[in-house]
Parts: sequence; structure tokens; C-alpha cells
Amino acid sequence: MRDLVEFMRIHQEWAIPIVFIVAFCECVAILSWLVPATVFFTAFGAVAGASGLALAPLALAASLGAGTGFLVSYWAGLLLGPRVHDYWPFRNNPQMLQRGHDFFEKWGVASILIGHFFGPLRAVIAIVAGIVRMPALQFHIANWLASFAWGFALLYGAGRLAEFFATR
Repeated sequence: MRDLVEFMRIHQEWAIPIVFIVAFCECVAILSWLVPATVFFTAFGAVAGASGLALAPLALAASLGAGTGFLVSYWAGLLLGPRVHDYWPFRNNPQMLQRGHDFFEKWGVASILIGHFFGPLRAVIAIVAGIVRMPALQFHIANWLASFAWGFALLYGAGRLAEFFATR
């Protein structure tokens, strides 16, 4: 992550596409375990803020990537339904989907909002929403609200804090 942050600081023209891709990967069910985006966005937001990079376009890219990643997971859940259990990594960790399903049953639409902010849930909650056929409009509203809150809170928030401390 340190090398990626440094690369983006030097090659700022790549920052927006990289932020989108990292957020997308963080929010796709299977890729989420491989991409530690929360750490990346906090670190990069701080570097971007201290370096004077425009934070709003970066936060927008993170938000759009996150929302698109959740959407892909939702579609996978719709397409595969309960057969998701037959595929890696869920085949090897059935409790992961069960915890996501239990959380979804308890919190409903709010689980999509909450799921963006908690790593273990982020990995499964959108695919569970698809499996249980959550109404698309409810999913889209919750997904995009949470994606923008997540993207701006992590990247823009860390960047503004770094700007504040850099001027002190």
C-alpha cells in the first residue's frame, strides 16, 4: 500500500482511476478479502490532503467504485441465488454467508448502509441482498447513499484532517 500511495503522489493523473479500481475491488464480494481499501484510502487521503491534491474528485471516484462493486455483488447474488454456497470462498466458509444473512434479516435495508463501513460485512452483505432478492430500488438507494458516505468519510475526511495538520 505504501508503494501505491507513493506512486499516486508522483503520478497524480493515475489517482482517480486507481482510487475507483481499489474501491470497486474492496466492495466486490470475493475481491474484498484481497484489497485492504480502508487502510489505503485513509493513508492516501492523508497524503493527498497534505500534498494539496483535490480531494472531492478522489472521494467521488472512491464512492462510484464502491457503489459499482456492491452492485456487481448484488447482481451475482441475484444470478446465482443460493448456489453461491457452492463457490469459493463461501464453499470453504459457509458461516461467512450465514452471518451476512442473519445480519441482513435483522437489519434489512439498513444492513446495506452499515455493511459499507464494516469489513467483514462489506464482503458479503450485497451478495446476500441479491440472494434474498431485496427489491432493486431499496438496494440502489441504500447502496449509493452508503457508497458516497463511505468514500467521502474515508478519503475526503482523512485528507481534510491531513490538510489541517499540515497547515499547523
